[in-house]
Amino acid sequence: MTVFVVRAFVRMREQLLGQAEMEARLAEIERTLLSHDAALRTLYQKIRPLLLPPPEPPRKQIGFQVKEPRIRYSAKKGRPR
Repeated sequence: MTVFVVRAFVRMREQLLGQAEMEARLAEIERTLLSHDAALRTLYQKIRPLLLPPPEPPRKQIGFQVKEPRIRYSAKKGRPR
């Protein structure tokens, strides 16, 4: 019976060592994924303005437009003629 108990403890120790290796591997993968996640966020923030529709171009005004400076036509008050 003692042989079975010793074998059980040996197997338990092997399993725990395997879990520690697996835990270290998972921690490394998690660090890698977090760095990729941050890189993807910055990339998305840079691409986001390019995905928005372009602004509408200014419309041409219809009709006749005078492009000269305006002259004020007014009678001066207070001056007798």
